[in-house]
Amino acid sequence: MEPVELPIDGTLDLHAFSPREVGELVPAYLDACRERGILSVRIVHGKGTGRLRASVHAILDRLPGIRSYRLADETGGGWGATLVELEPPAENNE
Repeated sequence: MEPVELPIDGTLDLHAFSPREVGELVPAYLDACRERGILSVRIVHGKGTGRLRASVHAILDRLPGIRSYRLADETGGGWGATLVELEPPAENNE
């Protein structure tokens, strides 16, 4: 299967991915956003049973560079999406 190129626009919709892909996908997407200066990210995990949301939150708890995260309000997907605030990238003073 061909790799899918994701637009790095600050919204990651997990509906198109298998739950087993989330562990690598979420950190890689957040790194790509940070590199582009996108520090507010919306991860759409859906409402469902809550297992995917719990997985996403567990990943966020382990990652460095996460300033905060919270469930979206109703205009942003409610409890079907998580809003993540990233720390800015460290500046290289070389």
